[in-house]
Amino acid sequence: MMKRILTICLFLCFSHASWANEATPLAEDPALEQRLISISEEMRCLVCQNESLSGSRSELAQDLRREIRDLIRQGKTDAEIRTFMVDRYGDFILYRPPVKPITWLLWIGPFILMVAGIAALLMYLRRRSGQVHNATLTEDENKRIDALLREDK
Repeated sequence: MMKRILTICLFLCFSHASWANEATPLAEDPALEQRLISISEEMRCLVCQNESLSGSRSELAQDLRREIRDLIRQGKTDAEIRTFMVDRYGDFILYRPPVKPITWLLWIGPFILMVAGIAALLMYLRRRSGQVHNATLTEDENKRIDALLREDK
């Protein structure tokens, strides 16, 4: 009885490998798929925002990849596809948005935040150091400290 159960368990464990198929590419043409990946890696998933369009599994990302695939099939160039996506979703879709007055905050914002953080830290430390008072000890307190230090040795 135990041998049969063990045989069935082993069969079930190893039979999954025979059911597995090789992943089929999403496009019939591997060159088209490679071009899709290279374009979508430069774009941000609008749902996840920290993943590229090619790596995201959100439904919107799948729709956008499908849209890019259709544009590639229509014969659009990479620049035309990027322009189409930017016109539709704004510069935020690009991981490296172009430097122009509208996107200055995206490019300079992190540095401004870093400088503001350092300035706030310096102000805090100056204020804190001003609050620390230099206390002068009396002769009795100095003797007591010396006695405690001698006891510790």
